[in-house]
Amino acid sequence: MPTDAVPRPGAPALSHKLHPPVARTGQVVRAALQQRIARAQGQLVLVTAPAGFGKTTALLQAHDHLKRQGLPCLWLTLDTADNDTSRFLAGLQAALQLAGLAGSGDAIRSLLEQAQPFALFLDEVEVLTEPAVLSLVRELAERLPPQAHLVIGARGVPPIGLGRLRVKGKLTEVDAEQLRFGLPETRQLFDQLGAPPGLEAAHLCRLHAKTEGWVAALWLAHQALARAADPLEFVERFSGSNRAVTEYLAQDVLAQLPRPLKQFLLRTSLLKQLNASVCDALNPCANSLELLEQLDEQQLFLTPVDADARSWRYHSLFGDFLRNQLARECPDDVARLHLAASGWYHAQGRPVPAIDHAIEGGDLTLALTLIAEHAETFLEQGRMRLLARWFTAIPDEMLRIYPRLEMVAIWALCLTRGPWDAMARLDASLASTTDAGLRAHAKGMRPMFLAMQDRYDEALAAGQQALPGLPSGEPFADATLLNAMAHVTSVFFPESQVHPLLEASRQQQGLRSNFNRMYSEAVLGILDLMQGHLQQATERFRLSLDTTHAVTQQHAHGNAWAGVLYAHALYEANQLDQAEHLLNIYLPLARDVGLPDHMILSHIMRSRLAQWRGDIDAATQCLADLETLGHTRHMRRVVAAAQLERAHLALTREQAAQSAAQLRHAEDEALWARERRQSLIANETQYLQLSRIRWQLAFGDSAQLDAAAQALEAEMAWAIQGGRQRRLLVLKLLRAAALDRLGRWPEAQALLLKALLPIAQEGYVRLVVDEGPVVARTVRRLHQLVERDAQLQQTVHPQVLAHLAKLVTAMRTLGALEPPELAPPRTATTDPLAAPPAPTEGAAPDGMEPLTKRERQVLQLLALGYSNSAMAEKLYLSDSTVRTHLRSINAKLGARSRTHAVALARQASLVQG
Repeated sequence: MPTDAVPRPGAPALSHKLHPPVARTGQVVRAALQQRIARAQGQLVLVTAPAGFGKTTALLQAHDHLKRQGLPCLWLTLDTADNDTSRFLAGLQAALQLAGLAGSGDAIRSLLEQAQPFALFLDEVEVLTEPAVLSLVRELAERLPPQAHLVIGARGVPPIGLGRLRVKGKLTEVDAEQLRFGLPETRQLFDQLGAPPGLEAAHLCRLHAKTEGWVAALWLAHQALARAADPLEFVERFSGSNRAVTEYLAQDVLAQLPRPLKQFLLRTSLLKQLNASVCDALNPCANSLELLEQLDEQQLFLTPVDADARSWRYHSLFGDFLRNQLARECPDDVARLHLAASGWYHAQGRPVPAIDHAIEGGDLTLALTLIAEHAETFLEQGRMRLLARWFTAIPDEMLRIYPRLEMVAIWALCLTRGPWDAMARLDASLASTTDAGLRAHAKGMRPMFLAMQDRYDEALAAGQQALPGLPSGEPFADATLLNAMAHVTSVFFPESQVHPLLEASRQQQGLRSNFNRMYSEAVLGILDLMQGHLQQATERFRLSLDTTHAVTQQHAHGNAWAGVLYAHALYEANQLDQAEHLLNIYLPLARDVGLPDHMILSHIMRSRLAQWRGDIDAATQCLADLETLGHTRHMRRVVAAAQLERAHLALTREQAAQSAAQLRHAEDEALWARERRQSLIANETQYLQLSRIRWQLAFGDSAQLDAAAQALEAEMAWAIQGGRQRRLLVLKLLRAAALDRLGRWPEAQALLLKALLPIAQEGYVRLVVDEGPVVARTVRRLHQLVERDAQLQQTVHPQVLAHLAKLVTAMRTLGALEPPELAPPRTATTDPLAAPPAPTEGAAPDGMEPLTKRERQVLQLLALGYSNSAMAEKLYLSDSTVRTHLRSINAKLGARSRTHAVALARQASLVQG
């Protein structure tokens, strides 16, 4: 495997990133900043400023300060390659191991679950642009343990949702204004560096005012003053602006250096990291080690990276200047130097920088040769964004010379930007080539691309037409076609027709393709899940992720196909933290790639997790994002899924009219007729007919309840006929709830116990809990009966007894218990989904002590589903104050619980919605 494929902890490709820069002598100690960062335990400390303001120095000093206090400190300097999720997590894992903190889980979990205090420093975060990696940084910031420090350095504010942290008081910000030197610090800097001759106190004050405390400008001014004939004239001339600094670097620094040293600086400016070996490759006639040590001794814009390994990097301000200067003075040398660097990295077995430098050097033929050597390995590892970046730089006409690379490019395009552009490129490539290998790959691609566009009928036809041509002599292409057809076949036909295709795929691919092993396991997992086998499906999805990353067992390096499914399985088992962690990685990837079922599942999970935390705004926004994606990509099923989930959210909050309105928006006869004959995982327990039944159970009159019970019986028969056991479990739960509401408890109890046995055996939790108050009431009633009736306990399976208690606990955390007694069925209305009249706000009932204004606000938020912490954030109160208001509200209303209080308040028209 290439060295740079996925760096191993401690490998050379990572070692320079894991240590802060070596501290310079003569640095001004920023004691106040050190103390501020040290006091920000349990908070994100964000240090932002343009180049030259001393961000990294501030981080370094805080790092050393905390380390002297005995705190384990982790350091990671980021670069553009860290936009690869695998590399970013590998860097964190290596930092954890270096600090002796690595746990059994992945890097993020190890950090979030640390029991002991620690500090994590992330420098140069501005290079991160990949949404999945930024989501991981956001997860760290939002869920940081209270005993930990997270310190981020960046040139600008990273897009990681700082508003929420700011409101919660979990953000400490240090910007350019706070990094500027005051006059005392300016004096200290010049004292430590050695005051230039003839510089008087008045000159220094003037210089400080002109530079406004910009550290880089002050340091450069000091260097220039040492050679200035008239300090006063220099101070008056020096403005401290960016342009002045650039002119100084050009005229007073670079121009004054000996020619060999100047050439060395310009030629090596293209390198991210400097050591004698790579510098010799770009300067064959120079003694690079001697020159590097000379620059280091003179402290000439060089920052030590690893003192033991004798490696450095240029100060970012100086590096930018040198590269621009090289392009102006020696434009013909730029390409040659890049190619020399490419050759050195290739010889070192580091293909990623070798290919990057070949592309920057303009030798696309060399780049293609190197890519061809490693492309299929990177494809199997799932490094699609890296591949897509390279292929974007190469003209299509050159790429068509390499049919196998054209195939990899189309895969990378599909799995980073979705199937639409990839399909167009595939058609164009086929029109201009007769290459049999590319055509074989196209047969495997087309059914998958069509399925990814939610065009399953066309995918089935394309696959059936291609299958007779197997084998084609291309094992990867044939295995992909068989896997794609296994997935598409599972949508239309019984499981018995799927397994032969998967078996044929296994025989075709052997052990050669991680990607296809992932694909096969994921399809098997979907089949297991549809059959209700949650535990086996979970293991399949876990294995599916592991096949795409052979170095670690972190389950965070696969692609969105397996990642979202694994998160879904964990969510169903109520492993919410791990599910949310995986969603942070895979939801952005699923959104970008455009997998319809994966987009639906991931956004609904994210919305429900937000609802569980009491953040209704975030839950609603997530569904709005899903609906927008559906409209943008012309996927009606995705739009309808967002509308159905919005109806479900309103239903769980007892908002009948809003729920009914969303159900009407989701009506589409053609769509739901197609869903009726297809087995799609995102719609297995969420489709229009079932959502209407849920509404009738929650808000319907007696006739509607009867109709719902009958409809559920028909749906159960349909599910049994189609072998859809997971759907059948939900239908049984809802029918038991319907029978309960109709006063037919013995039948309800028998059906509920029958449904709960496989639910308990497989460990389903959210399947029950997410149904909301209607099912919660029936489950709670059974639990109370079983607790009181010893004879009944003897007849109930022990697994069901244990799982009932688990379900009740999970419902209570969501606020589903204690549900109020549901109102008796209403009289019939002309519209079967018409909502009851909305209550109007009124005064307290006679004899009840009036609520204060703040108590009414708390009660209104409580009715909207907010948690205590969410109410505290919304009203700018402490958690304890919210609890005090809730106790007072319960006392005044005579309520037994939160849900009882809301029910009483609605009856008294004290709240709206």
